[in-house]
Amino acid sequence: MADGIRDKVAIIGMGCTKFGEHWDKAGEDLMVEAFQECLGDAGVEKKSIDAAWMGHYFDEVNVGKTALLMSQALKLPYIPVTRVENACASGSESLRAACYAVASGAIDIGLAMGVEKLKDCGYGGLPQAAIMSLLGTKSRFVNPNRTAPGGFAMVATKYFAQYGLTAEEGKHMIAYVSYKSHKNAEFSPKAHLRKGVSIEQIMKAPIIAWPLGLFDCCGVSDGAACAIVCRAEDAKNFQADPIYVKAMQIGISSGEEMMYNNWDNAHIETTVRIAQKAYKEAGITNAREEISVAEVHDCFSITEAVTMEDLQFSPRGKVREDIESGFFDLDGGLPVQPDGGLKCFGHPIGASGLRMMYEIYKQLQGKAQTQERQIKDPKLGLTHNMGGVPAANVSSVMIVGR
Repeated sequence: MADGIRDKVAIIGMGCTKFGEHWDKAGEDLMVEAFQECLGDAGVEKKSIDAAWMGHYFDEVNVGKTALLMSQALKLPYIPVTRVENACASGSESLRAACYAVASGAIDIGLAMGVEKLKDCGYGGLPQAAIMSLLGTKSRFVNPNRTAPGGFAMVATKYFAQYGLTAEEGKHMIAYVSYKSHKNAEFSPKAHLRKGVSIEQIMKAPIIAWPLGLFDCCGVSDGAACAIVCRAEDAKNFQADPIYVKAMQIGISSGEEMMYNNWDNAHIETTVRIAQKAYKEAGITNAREEISVAEVHDCFSITEAVTMEDLQFSPRGKVREDIESGFFDLDGGLPVQPDGGLKCFGHPIGASGLRMMYEIYKQLQGKAQTQERQIKDPKLGLTHNMGGVPAANVSSVMIVGR
C-alpha cells in the first residue's frame, strides 16, 4: 500500500524575488534572481542538480512554451528540465514533481521553479478571457456572463445566507481577512502591496461583484520563487536547518459540483477532500491545534474565509468568530498569511505556490525577513493553492515541518 513521501524529502534551499511590477525585467531575470538566492541558501553547486521543473501558466508571455528558456537562463545543460502547468497550483506542481523524483530514488537533488510575468500581458481577472484561459473556450463551465469575482461573490452570498450572516456581518468578516493581510504585508519587504488599510476603507471600497469590493480581490504581479530538494537523510550535509516534507496532495474536481445538487456553493469541495488526504499522509489528527502557520490561496477574501473551514481550522459555519477574534492574526492561535498572502504579497500565477512555501520554510527556520512577522516556535506549516472556479478547480495542500 502506498505510504506517501512523509519525511522522505527535505527542502534545503529556497529563493524568492520581490513580487510586483517588473517592467524592466524579463522572466529569465526573475528566475536567475530567485535561483541565485536559492543556491546560496542550499549550499550546493549548480552542477549537483540532477533535474528541474518549471511551473508556469501563461506560456505566451516572456517565459515560453517549454522549459528550454529556464534551462538557458539558469545555464543547466544536458539535464531534464520540464515545464508543468496546473493553473494557480503550477508552482506547487513543480515542487511536487521534484519531491516525488527524489523520493522515488530517481534523482539525488531536484530544483523546482515557479515564474510568471503577468503585468506584461494585461491580465486582470475580470475579463471573460481569464476564465476561458483557465478552462478552455469549449468548456461547459464557460459562459459569456461569468467572471472570477462573480463566481466567488456567489460563494460569499451563499455562505452569508446559509449561516445566517447579515450583509453587514458578512462584509465585515471578509473585510477583516483583507485588513489582516495588509497589516502583515507592511512587515514583508518582498510584498507587492505594503500599505495598511482600515476595515472601514475596505468596506467602503468600490464594489467589483457584491459583496466583494476592490480590497477583497487580489491583484496580479510579476515574480519567481524556487526550491532545491534532496533525500531527507542527506539534508544535513547541505543545510543546518532543513525543512522536511510531511505531505503533498493535489486534486482536481471533475466539475460534478455544478452537475448535481448536493454541493452547497459555500465551500470548495476539492480542498476538503485533498486536505483530508494530506492530514492522513502527515499523521495529523487535529489540524487546528497541530498546524503552526499557514499560507492559503486568498484570491478573494471569501476564499480565505471558507478555506479556513475546508482545512478544518474552524468548525463549519463558525469561521467568522475565529477571524474577528484574531485567531488567524500573527499573534493568534494559528497565524495565516504572515507575509500578506496573494492579496498583498502578489499573485504571479506560476510562482505563488512556491512563494507560499518560501514563507513557511523561513518561518519554520525562525528566519522570517522581519521579526515582527516571525511566528513563535512553529512546528508544522501548511500551504494551500486553489485554481479555477468554485465548481471546477485544482487544489493543493502541502505540509512541511522541522
